[in-house]
Amino acid sequence: MTRVEAATADSVQTPASAYKSPYEQWKESQRLDTIRGFHVPNLLDLELKPWLARGTVAGAFINLDGTGGFNDTYVLEIPPQAQVEPWRHIFEETIFILKGHGSTTVWTEEGKKQTFEWNERSYFSLPPNAWHQHFNLSGSEPVRYVAMTSAPRIIDSFKDLDFVFNNPYVFRSKFNSEENYFAEKAGTNLTNFVADVLARNPVPGGVTTGGRGGGTVAQGYNMVNGSVRSHSQAWPSGAHSTFHRHGPGIHVILLQGRGYTRLGPTWEELERVDWGPGSMFVPPEGWWHAHFCTSREHAVFLAIGWGTDKPKPGGKQYDYSKSPQEGGDQYRFSDETPDVHMEFEAELRVNGAVCRMGAVHPHCTFK
Repeated sequence: MTRVEAATADSVQTPASAYKSPYEQWKESQRLDTIRGFHVPNLLDLELKPWLARGTVAGAFINLDGTGGFNDTYVLEIPPQAQVEPWRHIFEETIFILKGHGSTTVWTEEGKKQTFEWNERSYFSLPPNAWHQHFNLSGSEPVRYVAMTSAPRIIDSFKDLDFVFNNPYVFRSKFNSEENYFAEKAGTNLTNFVADVLARNPVPGGVTTGGRGGGTVAQGYNMVNGSVRSHSQAWPSGAHSTFHRHGPGIHVILLQGRGYTRLGPTWEELERVDWGPGSMFVPPEGWWHAHFCTSREHAVFLAIGWGTDKPKPGGKQYDYSKSPQEGGDQYRFSDETPDVHMEFEAELRVNGAVCRMGAVHPHCTFK
């Protein structure tokens, strides 16, 4: 058994004498399963339980190992023509729609309600402590979404659920009932709503060595004046990124393409996570990892978390302009051992795809 086994529902009984954090105690009160482990093969396949506290809906909590307790996710499903009960909380929350069509209404006690519609692959953030309610507008299909939150840190810090969920404070710097607050803004990363992440992300072109390498192209998102820093990223078929590392809690959700990620705390301990549409995984803090697209279509993922805004132990910032030998946090292709790229080329042959890295990778045989 490796450290990167697929996540499963938590079936281990915690001894009565074991410490349970306020966050874990709150989760238990919601009577849902907690999915633990390293990665989820497909978020659409998760079995959910009724989440009675939030209405006629179903859900599951997800606490993957790579978060380090820094943040969490949950999956929620809304039946046709149903809605979630109104909710507010002081922790941050971002939502990605896995399937379905619906709407969300957001308001504070000081301002009027604002409602916006969304579809599959929509992405948005909820202003902290604003009331919000989700509606399924379909008469035949359920809605399912995945949400990343900072609930673990907030609930454990204050140890007061009334303060977290029943607090009258209005964060006016985040949301002051501005008109068109949830209208998508083009040409900037400062938008509180994205109608379709896949459509908004640039299409990858040629393979290069810039950025993450492998021809990767990205689109950043900075929503509700919050601390979450998320981005979508695409790279071509037959290419892979450079090995890099960052802080904890970056939830990587695959939207398109198939392949795998190699990751580990050291170069000698690299393991493998296979992924496709609907997969989600979280590289642990400081683990080296690179993403390999082995399908004929290009790959796209959405990464949600705090990323480089959280410094490394000791207070230093992550530096992707330098290799580890120079004190940085991103390898060059020339630093890789040949076996890493040979495995990649073998996977491409199985899928009828061709490696496109001959001009940038010293170990590529497709020159």
